Amino acid sequence: MFPVSEPLPVSVVTPVSAPIATRPSRILIADDQADVLEALRLLLKRDGHTIVTAQSPAGALATLEAEDVDLVLMDLNYARDTTSGREGMDLLGRIRAQDAALPVVVMTAWSSVEGAVEAMRGGARDYVQKPWDNTRLLATLRTQLELGRALKRSRRLEEENQHLRRGQGGLPTMVSESRAMLPVRRMIERVAPSGANVLVTGEHGTGKEVVARLLHASSTRADRAFVAVNSGGLSEGVFESELFGHVKGAFTDAKADRIGCFELADGGTLFLDEIGNMPLSQQAKLLRVLQTGELHPVGSSKTRRVDVRVVSATNVDLAKAVAEGRFREDLLYRLNTVEVPLPPLRERREDIPLLASHFLAEHGKRYGRNAARLTPGALEALLAYPWPGNVRELEHAVERSLLMAVGDDVSAEDLLLRRAGREGLSRLEEMTLEEVERYLIERALARHEGNVSEAAKGLGLSRSALYRRLQYYGIKGAR
Repeated sequence: MFPVSEPLPVSVVTPVSAPIATRPSRILIADDQADVLEALRLLLKRDGHTIVTAQSPAGALATLEAEDVDLVLMDLNYARDTTSGREGMDLLGRIRAQDAALPVVVMTAWSSVEGAVEAMRGGARDYVQKPWDNTRLLATLRTQLELGRALKRSRRLEEENQHLRRGQGGLPTMVSESRAMLPVRRMIERVAPSGANVLVTGEHGTGKEVVARLLHASSTRADRAFVAVNSGGLSEGVFESELFGHVKGAFTDAKADRIGCFELADGGTLFLDEIGNMPLSQQAKLLRVLQTGELHPVGSSKTRRVDVRVVSATNVDLAKAVAEGRFREDLLYRLNTVEVPLPPLRERREDIPLLASHFLAEHGKRYGRNAARLTPGALEALLAYPWPGNVRELEHAVERSLLMAVGDDVSAEDLLLRRAGREGLSRLEEMTLEEVERYLIERALARHEGNVSEAAKGLGLSRSALYRRLQYYGIKGAR
């Protein structure tokens, strides 16, 4: 990542706290009497609700399978069994199994204390007797709708917090004074407010997620969620669940409903990192959601609509991947309305002292080393180093130097750059063939953050051939 000495107009990127967009509450009324359904439909419509109806338990369940509703108002007695309430209790149990958070209010003309207690124990939120009092019924439904909305907000907030706990940071900053970064800063300022999808390209460690966060923080969506996901690292089995969510029982480990990343980012920004590594089968599923704005959680037939700005990132040449049949051309067009290419650190060397000072201050606070400073020799070593891992590698080197330095002065030796730096390169002619091969493999893995497939591709080897060499040389940390 890379932080800006020249500030952009940004606001803090936080989890969603803004309310979910208001719309008329959708209520399902289930009763076998047509006159009761009509009377309730007219009453609740006047109160501003949208009504759907069902005249049987089967019809109610079919409606819930196909549509999202905010509350169910259901009779306990149906044609098969008009007094005991068994059909209604069975329906209540099936609704609760399908969506435990959905508010259900039950009603019956055969009211009793025992029936009310049983319904409440079965998961009903409240109990209404026929004939109903309009004022009391409306008040009951309004209360339960508000409680239902509060539960949804709580559930969504918990999902967002889980994403934040996975390592998302706070306010994005960019540290740069170089000419090479000027087009990037200008592009962010122009594109951020538009809401257009953006593709950020560049080598590993150049700061693609920071650009994504800046785009979000400078947009009209800044008060909604920023959700980041490594889309290229998701296996086929978890891809749909992670992005689109799932319902309880959709598969063996689905013990509860889960909100997917697209719904979490509704109204905000979804950052899809490593998009170039996504398999073709997953690309097709992603394309459909981007084209329609609609998705289906795994195990559900309900259609959910989402309004999401997508910022994606890759170090892969997607045009080349399209030509080779590894990436869908139509998906590329959806993702790169605007492309923001990031230069590698070796092309913006003027920023190295500025970045190093920033990271020194940042990690100095963390380790209680606020007085630490880089010596002229350390700065010279930083400027001479090739930085194959870009800004991320620079940050790690500065952090490591704080731990290695004995006093406040951070020296070139404390940076521990010599082994992989110019000194290492100058010794190539003195190395054996095996030493050179090991050195090149280690550098390729560092460049691709331990990704064996990408490192093998860069070295011109097959994945299996590289694995054999890793085992031979005892190189650890690859994935």
